[in-house]
Amino acid sequence: MVGSNSNIKLRLSIRYLIAIVLLVIMVFPYLYMVLNSLADWSQVDRKLIPTKFTLRSYQWLFTGGETGITRPWIHAFFNSVFVSLVSTALMMMFAIMVAYALAKLKFRGRDSINNFVLFHMFFPAIILIIPNFLIIQKVGLFDTYWALIIPKAMSLWGIFMYTNFFKAVPDAFIEAAKLDGASDFKILYKIMMPMSKSITTVVFLFLLMERWTELLWDMIVIRSDGMLTLNVLLSQMFGPYQSYPGPMYAGAVMLTLPIIILFIIFGKKFQEGMQFNLK
Repeated sequence: MVGSNSNIKLRLSIRYLIAIVLLVIMVFPYLYMVLNSLADWSQVDRKLIPTKFTLRSYQWLFTGGETGITRPWIHAFFNSVFVSLVSTALMMMFAIMVAYALAKLKFRGRDSINNFVLFHMFFPAIILIIPNFLIIQKVGLFDTYWALIIPKAMSLWGIFMYTNFFKAVPDAFIEAAKLDGASDFKILYKIMMPMSKSITTVVFLFLLMERWTELLWDMIVIRSDGMLTLNVLLSQMFGPYQSYPGPMYAGAVMLTLPIIILFIIFGKKFQEGMQFNLK
């Protein structure tokens, strides 16, 4: 009995040790970035853990520092917030409506559309960049908010996630609501959406993170400084600003901080949604 308890404790100790090592491996790169964004410039990338700290790197971002070239960080930040929120809202709206139709409505070609959504998810999004760019250019939306929003207003992954969730909802709820005279829109708004709060949090966070971190498409369709998103602005620092690693780390922290805050706020709902999907 004593030997059995010892084996259990040993296994638990090994698991905890592995978990701690993996946590350090995952967290330390971000911690390194934060510390270097706050480090004195004489210690940036010269010490594994800096000992002298300053806000000089963040001040540099907004004043231009030694270069004398100011960068529109605040404007770029709000551009990213606006584009990400609008794109995510549209992706979720379309995903919910399309998923409800594919899961609960009977119409000709439903299975073919369902298979197309699943089949299309296996193709990398990069193959559509050139066609999308040519379309945006032809219709005169180049270097506008529409160019950043419209091509990112549909998420097949979001459709797939909501379709699977709605399929798990018993048809009895739908039939009872229709007997009471409820329309499909009312059923979607009053029944399906309240039941899908957990999965909605998961989809929202993933889609928002996907759009917030988008770089390639933004670089292609944006040219003017007033339209720059935070990703594009940060990428430009790797050119003339590569000799200023501190501000580069500070810009990266600014880029990742909103996502971390959202995960902290919605962490519980996110875990509930993930647990549902794993069942």
